[in-house]
Amino acid sequence: MTREGALTIIVAVAVGLIGLLVWAWWRRMRRDAVALVHPGELPADAHVRGSYDVLYVATTRRYAPLERIAAPGMGFRSKATVTVADEGVAVAMTGQEPFLLAPEQIVDVSQSTVAIDRVVEPGGLTRLTWRTDANTTVDSYFRPQDASARALADAVAAILPPTQTGTAA
Repeated sequence: MTREGALTIIVAVAVGLIGLLVWAWWRRMRRDAVALVHPGELPADAHVRGSYDVLYVATTRRYAPLERIAAPGMGFRSKATVTVADEGVAVAMTGQEPFLLAPEQIVDVSQSTVAIDRVVEPGGLTRLTWRTDANTTVDSYFRPQDASARALADAVAAILPPTQTGTAA
């Protein structure tokens, strides 16, 4: 085989693989085309318990921490601010409309070590389990930048009714 023939095969395989990746992501985006939440913010007179600068890692289906959901605004990692108040948890991701999770939507909050392609020290991620507008349960993972994952999890747990408090994982 000539050098040009080998190069042609390598380029064809690379283009084919890139094509498959694009096709797979396109199918995932079609599957998850419905927004999980509607934009919303905390009321001006909200009783804020804390605000945390975080890295939004991913949102996945419950019990499937390696299956990213590509819903609008949630398909990619982003810097974000999570504000915890008695009225709910507000998430403002860079370049996206902020959204609000009411305490009734939050199923559980705990710590985690792995999500998608992010592996951190034990308990280094905050896992927020919540119900979408379509009543599907999902997990969102956050990596606090200036506080511990435990501090964020404890702040969220403090606004939940006693039957909704989480456990470490």
